Amino acid sequence: MSDITHRRSPPMLRATTLLLTALIATTASGTSFAQSLVDIDLIDRDTGRVLPEYRHRAQTWVPGVPGHRYSVRLTNTSGERVLVVLSVDGVNAISGETAGTGQAGYVLGPWQSTEIAGWRKSMRDVAQFYFTDLPDSYAARTGRPDNVGVIGVAVFRERSYPRPYPESAPIAREREDYGRDQAGNAERKAAPAASAARSGREAASADAYGGVGQSIGTGHGDREWSPVNRTEFVRASRTPAQVAQLRYDDVPNLVAMGVMPRPYEWDRRHRRPAGPQAFPGGFAADPPGRW
Repeated sequence: MSDITHRRSPPMLRATTLLLTALIATTASGTSFAQSLVDIDLIDRDTGRVLPEYRHRAQTWVPGVPGHRYSVRLTNTSGERVLVVLSVDGVNAISGETAGTGQAGYVLGPWQSTEIAGWRKSMRDVAQFYFTDLPDSYAARTGRPDNVGVIGVAVFRERSYPRPYPESAPIAREREDYGRDQAGNAERKAAPAASAARSGREAASADAYGGVGQSIGTGHGDREWSPVNRTEFVRASRTPAQVAQLRYDDVPNLVAMGVMPRPYEWDRRHRRPAGPQAFPGGFAADPPGRW
């Protein structure tokens, strides 16, 4: 299985999005979590907004709107290539396997930024990410609801050796020692949708935030053109140089958990004033009748 990388970069570094798999060879160099190699942002594709982040109980939360499509923006903050294994709801966004750090990932060039818009379906297209009710999430529908509501990355440095960088991001193979441990395609092992939805509700009820369970997850949406290609990437170590994650849920749940303030200000701004108004807004509509 191969990995994906999407790129958004300065003019001199523009490149197409590529799919990458973690390569087999690794070395035993040390791992450091002090430096952030890759920044993560969620983009609401229906509004074009970068979703705000809220720190609460040592976690970073992002509010999602059910039904809205979103993408995961990955930004390489270093001058070297890195491999990013992307997990959405505990599922590898490329292979669809239950996520593990030794799996396929995206390769980002130096200072490269890219947006991952969906579950990889082929070298040409993805199924769009969108916020949806937990039972409708891809993870719950494939029998894996326990980690719905979290998006994470495991970032690997590249083993250093001289070679030219390609113009576009390539794909690499999955690490062989990890692949031998995998039992096969997760979808073939998935429980029926009804059972998955029931498991999702049970997992949500066990949430530690004052009895407030996870409300939304990430759906498996419409197909979208998103071509990628392959490259080689030799990991500098077996363990990632960075592991980071974002939690997400809808606004009512985040307010109930104390992550976001109650929207009193929003209510005041949008409350309709009492009495007739000289400028109620809008344009002149046609009156009833034939025109």
